Amino acid sequence: MCLAIPGKILKIKGQIAKVDFNGIQKEINITMVNAKIGDYIMVHAGFAIEKMDLDRVKDIQNYLNT
Repeated sequence: MCLAIPGKILKIKGQIAKVDFNGIQKEINITMVNAKIGDYIMVHAGFAIEKMDLDRVKDIQNYLNT
């Protein structure tokens, strides 16, 4: 099974973004999405695959934390 996780973009340098996943920060490739600092993105295998709205992110985070 594969799992994609939502995170918030903190910094961007070129096509690499520093993304926060509830306190864990990772560098993510953002070439497939048009994203900016502060956006929430869905990440799979080190790549951002879509932008997300905050309500959807909260729903997913609540589900993952149960």
